[in-house]
Amino acid sequence: MMATKIASAFVKQNPQDERSLKEVWTNIQPDSCPTHYNFHLHTVFSDGQLQPQEVIEQVVAIGLQGLAITDHHTVDGFRIAQQYLAEMDSSAKIPQLWTGVEITSLLLTVDVHILGYAFDPSCPALLPYLTGSAPKGKAAQADRVIDAIHQAGGLAVLAHPERYRRSANKLVPTAVKLGIDGVETYYAYRHVDPWQPSSKQTQQVKQLSDRYGLFNTCGTDTHGKDLLLRR
Repeated sequence: MMATKIASAFVKQNPQDERSLKEVWTNIQPDSCPTHYNFHLHTVFSDGQLQPQEVIEQVVAIGLQGLAITDHHTVDGFRIAQQYLAEMDSSAKIPQLWTGVEITSLLLTVDVHILGYAFDPSCPALLPYLTGSAPKGKAAQADRVIDAIHQAGGLAVLAHPERYRRSANKLVPTAVKLGIDGVETYYAYRHVDPWQPSSKQTQQVKQLSDRYGLFNTCGTDTHGKDLLLRR
């Protein structure tokens, strides 16, 4: 029982985490990812190939200043990565690790992915979205997902807005009405090496974020073995 309480407290984040993340996002540029920050990546706890410890080892080797592990519907990989960071040599350059998750949601009747950041994973409102499985029924509606992230003190971001069956021009304004905080502006829509944001989509999404006053984020969406690549 005591071990469970300690683990829960260990991953709990506070409002300062949200403030620090907002400060970073305010200054995000096209070249911020993947060598300074990475806000979209996966581990073996969802559909990635890296162990959480391997993620941290690469992050330190790359010299990232901050990251979020955004596994689908779980924070198990984050918990292990956070513990691994806590046990690292204090002389090492320790990056900032924010809580993260990617949740499948319904927006304008199409499946989209909403990224949550800097939230308290022990918040009851968010727990149904951290079971390892995609939500169903009313729980999958984007407004409910965004609200749950906000209740947990986090920030909600529409992932890769130009990858869906409806255009960003339709999805983003609707997401704004539901309270979305940001969009994943800098994203590689093609598997390119070296990783770089797709210029056409970036321009379109950036115009929307400017119009609606949204935060811009970036991430490699890594599922493979190399955090500098998407695949």
